[in-house]
Amino acid sequence: MFDSISLRYDFLNHFLSMGIDKSWRKKAINMLKGKEIKNILDIATGTGDFAIEASRLPEVQITGIDISDKMLAVGQNKIKKKNLEKRIRLFNGDSESLLFADNSFDAVTVAFGVRNFENLDVGLSEMCRVLKPGCLAIILEFSKPRKFPFKQLYFFYFNHILPVLGKLFSYDDSAYNYLPESVSHFPDGDDFLVEMRNAGFQECSVKILTFGIAAIYSGKKK
Repeated sequence: MFDSISLRYDFLNHFLSMGIDKSWRKKAINMLKGKEIKNILDIATGTGDFAIEASRLPEVQITGIDISDKMLAVGQNKIKKKNLEKRIRLFNGDSESLLFADNSFDAVTVAFGVRNFENLDVGLSEMCRVLKPGCLAIILEFSKPRKFPFKQLYFFYFNHILPVLGKLFSYDDSAYNYLPESVSHFPDGDDFLVEMRNAGFQECSVKILTFGIAAIYSGKKK
């Protein structure tokens, strides 16, 4: 599915979110500022937007993994155009079976990817395993607004308008029906913090963004 929409993925992300997704990524990466970070693992990196945003951190090396080769190809072209080949490396990799040693990274990040994990507990446990003790995982993910009237407006757009626009521009019948379905089934908010703690993270917290459309989760490895 992600291979099929790879060439339109970035345009649709920015168009359908009215560009707000860019500010969300900046806020998430800003949570790593001021920390001694030499290397970051960006899981479900897609076309590399979160990895590219992370490159604003000084002298950091970023490894991005994803299971979609076509998404990675788009990301590699973007990285080349920005002359970031020496700082960002992209590989095909499975989030639930990370081919890295324990305690390998100073930070682990995921943007709009954890809800796609087939086994959420396994994916989170793998993130914790490869993270160095005392270091942070930062997870940016869609959430579900809960306050009237924004909740009603959001779900009308998300369930009725977004799939139509997504299909129109991506030529894929399923991809933008999958998006609201995956968000509706995702254990957001406090429920996700429980999932993080069960995977081994401590000092877990959530920061709500834009009336609850998205959220930034953070957790530290002991």
